[in-house]
Amino acid sequence: MSDLPEYYFRIRENGAALFRVDTQNRQRRIEMTELAAINVKNGNVRAHGDHVLTDEEKAVITEWITERREVLAERDLDDIHRAVDYLNLTTHWAQSRASDEDLEDVTDRLLLAMHDLRSVLVRKKADRLMKGG
Repeated sequence: MSDLPEYYFRIRENGAALFRVDTQNRQRRIEMTELAAINVKNGNVRAHGDHVLTDEEKAVITEWITERREVLAERDLDDIHRAVDYLNLTTHWAQSRASDEDLEDVTDRLLLAMHDLRSVLVRKKADRLMKGG
C-alpha cells in the first residue's frame, strides 16, 4: 500500500475535496483525512475544520487546479466536436428515419437552439474579423 499517493482529490461538481491518505497506522488501513474544499472555477480554497494548510498542501492544490482546468478545457472542446457530429447525425436522422411525430416533437426546439447558436457564432466571427482587419 505504500504506492498510494499522499493526497487524494475527490472530484465534486465545481471542484474537489482534498484528502491526506494515510496507511502508516497500526491496522495498515487506508485512512483519509479531509483537508480542504476547492472550487476550481474561482480558485477558492477552504481548509476543512480547523486545519491550517501547509505550504506543501497549498502547492499541491495549486498544481491540481491548473491541471484540472486544462482537463476541463480539453473536455469542453471535445464536447463541441461531438456536438458537430451529433448535428450531422441528427440531420441524417431527420432526413432518413424520423417520423412526422418525431419531427413534430423536436423541430421547434432544434430550430431555436440552432438559430441561437448561429447568431452567437456569426457575431463572434464578425468580432474576430473586425479585430484582425
